[in-house]
Amino acid sequence: MPLKQETKPKLLWLQGVTCNGNTHSFLNLSSIEILLEQFELLYLPAFATQYSYEEILTCKLSCDVLIFEGTYDPLLERGGVLVDKLLQHYAKDAKYIIAAGTCASFGGMFEEVHPERNSGLLFKKAKSVTHFEKYKGKIINLSGCPIHPEWMGYTLEMILQNKEILLDELHRPKELYGYLSHHGCTRNEYFEWKVDAKNFGTKEGCLFYEQGCRAPMTHASCNKILWNEVSSKTRIGTPCFGCTESDFPRKNLFTTKTNMSIPQDIPVGVPKRSYLTMAGIAKTFHIKRLEDKLIDYKTTH
Repeated sequence: MPLKQETKPKLLWLQGVTCNGNTHSFLNLSSIEILLEQFELLYLPAFATQYSYEEILTCKLSCDVLIFEGTYDPLLERGGVLVDKLLQHYAKDAKYIIAAGTCASFGGMFEEVHPERNSGLLFKKAKSVTHFEKYKGKIINLSGCPIHPEWMGYTLEMILQNKEILLDELHRPKELYGYLSHHGCTRNEYFEWKVDAKNFGTKEGCLFYEQGCRAPMTHASCNKILWNEVSSKTRIGTPCFGCTESDFPRKNLFTTKTNMSIPQDIPVGVPKRSYLTMAGIAKTFHIKRLEDKLIDYKTTH
């Protein structure tokens, strides 16, 4: 729904059960000051805003863009007011509702604590819930633990410019989640030739086979839109945790489940027989360039 351009759109950020990770991540957006100047800020955690939180709790205001961070818990209270009441009131008039982070999108970490109660706004894992079904057409899920600040920046800029945001089946922007975290990974050649990293933090080797990397199965643009414009988990030698997916968190994050040495999960969209055939062929080759260290640090005495 287009926003009127005569006045600044009103922006409100509410929180459910949260660690504040998405708020802190958003603070790292390089263009945050320029971006927020284009909104009328009703309330944002960690910012000096027009209204106090106590005034937000009165439910006498309205907003154009509602951002919700954290897991939705129908029994959670803030200042004696149910968060559900706050959400229902502000969602009613909002043109856009942004679920910031995996907890708000799918339940995430805190859904594990009270699975009988907690969920995302629209989904519990990948299954639909009914809490905000009537607002489904307004909801944009920005999953991630935490979200990449540029993803929030992109979404708010698209809203300001009245541009259509194409969403996938889990209500995530396709421009951000249409890729796999695997795309743009500097270790892809190691992945193709099945050269494994034996330890974390090394510059060489693929982290998928032995270190539990979920990049080939994770919809995210972390290796295309770099964190702090310079890096990503896989670039520093840490496996992708798959934190943008609805089944996050998983147990044994640093382990690749295998059946007779064959990975249980294979890259998205690749037929298993084709993958196993190509993997088997690749393992028969030895590429010396890939088996050597990129930089051999010699100790001198």
